[in-house]
Amino acid sequence: MTASLSPDWDTKRRRKIADITQALSVTPVDVAALRRMAISEGGLLTDEIRCQVWPRLLNVPLHVLDEEPEKVERENNKDYSQVLLDVQRSLRRFPPGMPDEQREGLQEELIDIILQVLKRNPQLHYYQGYHDIVVTFLLVLGERLATALVEKLSTHHLRDFMDPTMDNTKHILNYLMPIIERVNPEVHDFMQQAEVGTVFALSWLITWFGHVLSDFRHVVRLYDFFLACHPLMPIYFAAVIVLYREEEVLECECDMAMVHHLLSQIPQDLPYETLISRAGDLFVQFPPSELAKEAASYESMATSTFKDFDLASTQQQPDSVLRRRPRQKQSALESSPASSVVAVAQPSAARRFVRLAVMGLTVALGAAAFTLMNTALEWAPKLDLFP
Repeated sequence: MTASLSPDWDTKRRRKIADITQALSVTPVDVAALRRMAISEGGLLTDEIRCQVWPRLLNVPLHVLDEEPEKVERENNKDYSQVLLDVQRSLRRFPPGMPDEQREGLQEELIDIILQVLKRNPQLHYYQGYHDIVVTFLLVLGERLATALVEKLSTHHLRDFMDPTMDNTKHILNYLMPIIERVNPEVHDFMQQAEVGTVFALSWLITWFGHVLSDFRHVVRLYDFFLACHPLMPIYFAAVIVLYREEEVLECECDMAMVHHLLSQIPQDLPYETLISRAGDLFVQFPPSELAKEAASYESMATSTFKDFDLASTQQQPDSVLRRRPRQKQSALESSPASSVVAVAQPSAARRFVRLAVMGLTVALGAAAFTLMNTALEWAPKLDLFP
């Protein structure tokens, strides 16, 4: 089950389908209503509905949807080799039991979509994980619609991930810890003391959780939510996952590699509807504009952690690389004045006892949806989210 659905869910489902049909039938289309439907319990319900609504949520013009995808020359294409490798490794992203011939045909279409978007937008740079997002659109929409929507998504929501460097990606990840600190200072201080950083959430963010969730129903439910919201919503959802696992985190050994390993393994039985609602509550309670200065203060830690990530990626042994940092840190502390040791070793005691009841908020999801969609264009510091 995706979540604990209401006892009268069948009635709500029929009503929601009727509401979506009504929103699509008026002129102009009621996009605000479609956003509320995408965010609220159950999301957009079926892939048939997503084929009609996702283009509206991304404001893709109708004439673009009618264009047939063009083939891209693969030979001498600078991205082809890496795209091919990633697509060949994407077998688990296709439905179990799908005939090999059908899957191989979809993999060829997946390559074509990626190469076409990159060719039409030379300012975009391919990154590993991009194919996890594209394959979701392909499986839901088919090649023609997927090509149009992925191009729009790549030049807007995903734009910062497709820069030549990871600077903007790191900046977005830096919002994770301020959100956690506002809600649960104890978890925040524990993670800071373990020096775990935010690398564990990198694949969550840049694939919109497509790479780490095994049930396709959960993936498309999150895509409904993210497409209807501010582009930074995935980092809020990452925060609520960490906060939901509070007991596991605090019971873990306060060691970088141990905490990183724990957090990087997402449970597959999460209460997705509850977490979606809580992420919306947190966005309303702590919008990005309020967290910008705090996120900037995490730059130095993120930079050092990403150096470890680069090394770990090369060696394919992330835990062994991450374990070195506490030992290196301890060596540095032993050679520094005693006062420095005290300052580093003792996090703020006051913050441990300050609890905010944000996770228990019962903001009406309709109101939250209204706020989310109305703030989607209000703020984009340092990010080329809406060029």
